[in-house]
Amino acid sequence: MLDILIVEDNAEIAALLCDFLRKENYTVSAVNTGEKALDLYERYGAKLIILDIMLPGMDGFAVCSKIRESSNAHILIASAKTEKNDKLKGLNIGADDYIEKPYDIDILLARIRGIFKRKYGQEEIVAGELRLNTVKQTLSVRDREIELAEKEFELLKLLMENRHVTLKKEYLFNTVWGSDSDSEIQTLTVHIRRLREKLEADPKNPAHIITEWGAGYRFE
Repeated sequence: MLDILIVEDNAEIAALLCDFLRKENYTVSAVNTGEKALDLYERYGAKLIILDIMLPGMDGFAVCSKIRESSNAHILIASAKTEKNDKLKGLNIGADDYIEKPYDIDILLARIRGIFKRKYGQEEIVAGELRLNTVKQTLSVRDREIELAEKEFELLKLLMENRHVTLKKEYLFNTVWGSDSDSEIQTLTVHIRRLREKLEADPKNPAHIITEWGAGYRFE
């Protein structure tokens, strides 16, 4: 999964942002259209999307809406559109924040650091009787510690970070195994079954990892 996906049709701004963010040790990709953004996001995912509004073809508002259908990734709109109505529209369709261009790069970097610290820096993800330790890569279920295989951990972490959101099978597979993996997508089904056996009181009637037939899986 990428740390940051930049969606920006101004090549100079995109290159400058990439340089600064890579110096901060983030994994970054940049695209210049909404269509490319959705394609890249579906294949690899991203923890944070820095999204311009005025793009050729599909605009940033449409990209934001589409991503919000299946993900809780942090969306930061960075736009020269400064009218109140534009800001309200962006926030109402699911953006987490909206900053105006031109912006101070140091302010933007500080804001990004804050986002990653708050949203992705926690040592534990808690959901009822489940506690996922992101440092030890272990799962505690009703105070009983359970070891997870690497891919089991990555899959469960992704599901828990996107609680209540149905994630498509292709997105889960590509994010955890990689789109160029030699594994088959059936591997995902096997790992879902193993996770249910480890964390569900009744694996055949799961309360946490829910199947959305024809779509994917949702964590509750």
